Amino acid sequence: MSRLLDLTPDQLTAEQTKIFEQLVAGRGRILGPYRVWIHSPTIASGMEQIGTFLNKRSTLSEREVEMVIVMIATHWRGDYVQTAHVRMGRKVGLSQAILDALIAGTEPPLTDPHEKAVHRFAAAMIASRKVPDAEFAEIEKTLGRPGIAEVLVLIGYYTSVAMAMKVHEVPIPPES
Repeated sequence: MSRLLDLTPDQLTAEQTKIFEQLVAGRGRILGPYRVWIHSPTIASGMEQIGTFLNKRSTLSEREVEMVIVMIATHWRGDYVQTAHVRMGRKVGLSQAILDALIAGTEPPLTDPHEKAVHRFAAAMIASRKVPDAEFAEIEKTLGRPGIAEVLVLIGYYTSVAMAMKVHEVPIPPES
């Protein structure tokens, strides 16, 4: 049973109404985690800016973003986020073999050097593994400092998304 407490328009404060309208204008609807975060309008606003950047303007490809999301959702056992982003991963061209490896926590059959670096760095961060200087230098050479920053924020953002959906017991939507 979902623990989401949806606010009706008449229950929103002026600040919540402003954020609600921004979210609907930008995304067409209020997505799951924003239904949690709207209770704290400053959080909802900040998370919306980060989420939009990561999904629309990041230097990471759609495939790379989806790979990291599946990895972090799997790590936190965030079934809703994992299911949604496995579906999205397929849409952006991730093979079943890649998705299966990401879920299993094994090395996926990636051929693109940038994707390999994203996976390698994200896997190390999710495992709380210190990245040795030589390995960091290789990752930095491939991703650059912007890419490193974006992978780190992507992990943090989707940790919050996975936890929000898990804590609030949001049911997994049927496949459309």
